[in-house]
Amino acid sequence: MKSIKNLTRFTYETAAFQGWRLSISRAGAVFTKYFSDKKYGGEKPAFAAAESALTSLQTLLEGAKRVNGKHTATTIRKGEKLLEQA
Repeated sequence: MKSIKNLTRFTYETAAFQGWRLSISRAGAVFTKYFSDKKYGGEKPAFAAAESALTSLQTLLEGAKRVNGKHTATTIRKGEKLLEQA
């Protein structure tokens, strides 16, 4: 599978981790989560979980209020909680 914007594939032979990394930066906040092939049962299920989390996070961030061009602490907490549950 090919990497898409905000989702990067990690498949290094010498690394202990193989899977997908979700990383998105919006209005001064950076959200990152790793989706391991081991945990999700393979490359495709890990990608599906990462893509679902990315869509949910983008929806949250698009509709969120900003103060002085930055996301509020509440929005950042909601985003972090959303990624924890993914």
